[in-house]
Amino acid sequence: MNNEIYPCLWFDGKAKEAAEFYCSVFKNSIITAENHMVVTFEVSGRKFMCLNGGPQFSLNPSVSFYVVFEDEQELNSTWDKLLKEGTVLMPLDKYEWSNRYGWLQDGYGVSWQLAHGKITDVGQKISPVLMFTQNQNGNAEKAVRFYTSVCEDSSITGILRYSKEDGDVEGNVKHAQFKLNGNVFMALESSLPHEFSFNEAISFVVECDDQQEIDYFWKKLTDGGSEQQCGWLKDRFGVSWQVIPAILEKLISDPSRSQRVVDAFLQMKKFDIETLVNA
Repeated sequence: MNNEIYPCLWFDGKAKEAAEFYCSVFKNSIITAENHMVVTFEVSGRKFMCLNGGPQFSLNPSVSFYVVFEDEQELNSTWDKLLKEGTVLMPLDKYEWSNRYGWLQDGYGVSWQLAHGKITDVGQKISPVLMFTQNQNGNAEKAVRFYTSVCEDSSITGILRYSKEDGDVEGNVKHAQFKLNGNVFMALESSLPHEFSFNEAISFVVECDDQQEIDYFWKKLTDGGSEQQCGWLKDRFGVSWQVIPAILEKLISDPSRSQRVVDAFLQMKKFDIETLVNA
């Protein structure tokens, strides 16, 4: 299995507007597909999905996106564009891990960590970062080991732990980097009194070629977690996933069957490919 895994961002009717904004902010970006429900775009070859999900869930910094810039001027320009109507979480400044770094939440609620450095040191331009807070604080290493056990072509690049001098729980994960199906992810945890944790506003989509793959990921990721509607689930750490057939976008984009396909999957928890194709 070499399944594509990418983030889905939940918006209240502003999926296309947000996708167009991000494509205006980042170089080498393009909208790749759209329908009334979702818009997908790519930045430097990395896929994002924007979903018109409604007002139920709000984006927060429990999942952010770490972006590496080799050109400091490009970093500064991107920071200014993202910060318009946004909020600074950590000022753009010099830190021990980067001579130029900052963390912000943009006007749509998506959080970004921008850093000056070499892309080859990370392996990709943009990487999702999972922040384990509240009752999930202390579970980051367990989660990293769990995710890498589920996905093929996966590995743990490194785990850096808090020391006594760091002002957090000694031994907890200060920063971890790992790969899932060749895609770089990061993780950290914080014992500070954050008012946010994982929710459905950011989920991770796993595209599957056949029913066997859907069954596999559904079983693995719901172990200790919970099943939800329309291919959604929450894993044992509260992170949301969508396990979907790769053919779904094509089916929904076909005007002759789109509504029947939607009506069919609204009745499902785990997706059944044969039922969708025959809708």
